[in-house]
Amino acid sequence: MTPDQVTLVQESFSKVAPISEQAAVIFYDRLFEVAPGVQAMFPSDMTEQRKKLMATLAVVVNGLSNLPSVLPAASALAKRHVGYGARPEHYPVVGGALLWTLEKGLGEAWTPEVATAWTEAYGTLAGYMISEAYGASQAAE
Repeated sequence: MTPDQVTLVQESFSKVAPISEQAAVIFYDRLFEVAPGVQAMFPSDMTEQRKKLMATLAVVVNGLSNLPSVLPAASALAKRHVGYGARPEHYPVVGGALLWTLEKGLGEAWTPEVATAWTEAYGTLAGYMISEAYGASQAAE
């Protein structure tokens, strides 16, 4: 990611943070709509899960300017997700739901440049997490 892309992600996330609870609901609603099979991996009461999602996103977004600082936590998270039943093919679906949610939440502030920056950020992190959880060969697919 370029420094400008990092800035775009961080600035756009700061606009979503005030509506984080609503954004998390939108995200999971979208995820379960496009991939209903993953819903079984989640608790029936999503309150805490939604908080965890937004807290994790905040840590990652704030750490983008010093990516090595967030990689140990991302590695641990990826490995925990294996235990929940997550597979490499889930990552693009989650990414799509995240980008869709951001587009809805940001409205006109969702520009092509912001979309590209978020796509790059998610792709970088997802590739790393897949590699950590399943091996480098899975991340390349």
